[in-house]
Amino acid sequence: MNGRLAEISFDSKYGVYAHCYVKRGEFNKREQKMIDSDIKKYQFTFRNGYYFDKKQGTKQKVVSMYKVFPEINNKNSVNFSTLDELKRKLKTVV
Repeated sequence: MNGRLAEISFDSKYGVYAHCYVKRGEFNKREQKMIDSDIKKYQFTFRNGYYFDKKQGTKQKVVSMYKVFPEINNKNSVNFSTLDELKRKLKTVV
C-alpha cells in the first residue's frame, strides 16, 4: 500500500474497506514467503478516499465503516462485556 507493507481488510460484499501498515519483522519466515508472492500479485495505493489496484488498473471508493459494521450506529448494541463476545460478533459480520 503506497509503497509500504500493509494488511488489507476486505469483504466479498464490499471489497477493500480498511488497511494498516505493518513491519515485515512481525511475521515468521513462512508468512514472509507468502508476502513475497502476494507483492508480485497485488499492489495498491490509497489516495483521496479511493483504493487503486496498480496491477489490474481498478479503482474503488472506500466503503463507510457503518455499512460494513451496521451495529456501530446503534450505541446500545456496541457494548461488549468480553473480548470473546466482540470476536464472535466480528466473525458473524465478516
